[in-house]
Amino acid sequence: MTTSTPPTVEQVDQVLAARASHSAEQIAGFLVLGQLDTIGRPDRLPQDLWPDHDPVVVQAVWDRALTVGYRAGLHASRPRFHRDTLDRLRGQLEAAGWQAMAGRASAVTDLLAVTPVDDGLDAHAGMGVAEVIW
Repeated sequence: MTTSTPPTVEQVDQVLAARASHSAEQIAGFLVLGQLDTIGRPDRLPQDLWPDHDPVVVQAVWDRALTVGYRAGLHASRPRFHRDTLDRLRGQLEAAGWQAMAGRASAVTDLLAVTPVDDGLDAHAGMGVAEVIW
């Protein structure tokens, strides 16, 4: 039996950095497609620059909205997979007195608590990893 030499930190670093870069390109593609899909036509894209507003503020809003939208999409795509996190977040809203937001969150968590697994809420239920990854 032969034993393989473990990869060096540098080798692992390069491979994982390349994977992240590849994934970033795919995510950027989805962002571009989503941007066009939500604005309707390519000739409207310059509106997304918000030329009458401070570019630093526009970038800050963009960054925050992207983070929120990405996380919401992640949770929405597999709500049962994130059930504990969703319950914890709802509980934090309730404990902090954010009742209106906690109520909106309950629309998700309450449904998850009483709905059978095969209800279609999990977009990828029953699929293997290979089928889920783009």
